Amino acid sequence: MANSNKVIPKKKRGRPATGKDPITALRLPPTLLAAVEAWAKKQVDDPNRSEAIRRLVEIGLGSAKIARSQKRSDSPTARDLAAAQIDRLTDPAAPADEQAHRKRRLLKGPEEFREVRVDRTKKK
Repeated sequence: MANSNKVIPKKKRGRPATGKDPITALRLPPTLLAAVEAWAKKQVDDPNRSEAIRRLVEIGLGSAKIARSQKRSDSPTARDLAAAQIDRLTDPAAPADEQAHRKRRLLKGPEEFREVRVDRTKKK
């Protein structure tokens, strides 16, 4: 009879590892927790609490491509809202080119404030 020296590996104790990311515990007050869960319910894919917190942290840090991809493209910008309001308040007796000139001037804003705007690139 042949001598068999098989090595049997010992079983590891405990639950097998589910991920490689380190665990971070977080305490949230009930109001903040409710706000996180409400935000998660508004999302298209209805993420669980952990995933919702991860996404919110990424959004808060500004490094999330998720936030930009899920941004609503049909929401009006401030400029569009202002243009609609100007159209409602415009003097109907004024000629069309004068109305357009006034609207353009209002949307552009005063020269003094155009220098301060941070969302526009400076002209060279």
